[in-house]
This record gives sequence, structure tokens and C-alpha cells, in this order.
Amino acid sequence: MNFSKTAVLAMTMALAACSTPQQRAERMQAEMAELMTIYGPACSRLGYAENSDQWRHCVLQLSTREELRQTGPTYYGGWGGRYWRGGGYWGPYW
Repeated sequence: MNFSKTAVLAMTMALAACSTPQQRAERMQAEMAELMTIYGPACSRLGYAENSDQWRHCVLQLSTREELRQTGPTYYGGWGGRYWRGGGYWGPYW
């Protein structure tokens, strides 16, 4: 009895997590509208005509730059710079 309840709950959650292509497109449009609101004025000040292809490209570049700035540099892959400064895997004496 308990197993069947768990299975029904798991299937319900799996179906709820699925989204239709229309829902994904709406979500992407909302994200792009937010990016245009945030970065659009800066691209207009840089001289791009609003709602042109170059302006949209500028919006995407600025958002990507900000995203990369927030995540920080990862020169050494997943280990990060702090891992290697302390001696890394072999310790500080190697």
C-alpha cells in the first residue's frame, strides 16, 4: 500500500515537472523581455538602434558578460584557483 502511494506521488511529480513547448517558449520570451529591460538602455547608449539585430546581440553579450562575471573565472576547471594555490592534490610541499 505504501509503495503504491509513493509510486503515484513520484509519477505526479514527474508529470508536473514536464512542460509543453509552448510553456518553454513563454518562459524564454519572459527571460528575454527581462534582459531587454535590464541591458537594453545600456545598448541604446552605446549607439545601437533599439530592437535592431545589433541591439539584441548587444543585450545578449552584456547579459553573458554579467553571468560570467558572477560565476568567476575557472581556469583550472572545476577545482578553481583556490585549490591550486594551496598546493592542490599533492599538498603545499610538492
